[in-house]
Amino acid sequence: MSSVSLQAFDALYRGSDDPWLTQTRWYERRKRALLLACLPHERYESAYEPGCGSGVLTQALAERCDSVLASDGSDLAVAAARQRLAGFRNVTVERHVLPDDWPTGAFDLVVLSELVYFLDKASIDATGQRVARSLTEHRPRPGIAIACNWLAPIAGYGHSGEEAHRRLVSAIGLPLVFEYRDADFIVDAWSGDPSSVAMREAIR
Repeated sequence: MSSVSLQAFDALYRGSDDPWLTQTRWYERRKRALLLACLPHERYESAYEPGCGSGVLTQALAERCDSVLASDGSDLAVAAARQRLAGFRNVTVERHVLPDDWPTGAFDLVVLSELVYFLDKASIDATGQRVARSLTEHRPRPGIAIACNWLAPIAGYGHSGEEAHRRLVSAIGLPLVFEYRDADFIVDAWSGDPSSVAMREAIR
């Protein structure tokens, strides 16, 4: 992500701590509910959510994860998220600029919501590779990545949300375990564990 893009995000957050109206717009609330419903496990040990914005989705993830690391490239977004999540002891919010600031260690959940189309092609490739490495290194259960992307062209960027999403799919390179699409956005999930929710419960 370029410095110009980060400056643009800072400008958005100067005007509002929720510039995309993620708390109030039905589109945003519905999309968030769909993403959360797509997660095949009821709980996760460790999650990473880059591009967390003001932390509205992070707050929902914190209720299903033992620990959540959230990040954003905008200093003002990080400040807004930290304020929102101050009461959650299982959440850490840091400033990361992808792909260079990808954290070390492994996660059993990585969430990329409305993020990758803001990255250039090389950064999408590098981010996808880091996602896959974070998941496959997690033991004893392979992790899962979920990505949600707006499908329309993105003003000021050289690719649409759909083009960016296809590039991310190629870079992650793990089996697809869930897909949802409508006229506005797509939600995909990938994991090294192909078993479904019903399959896992039947085994037990």
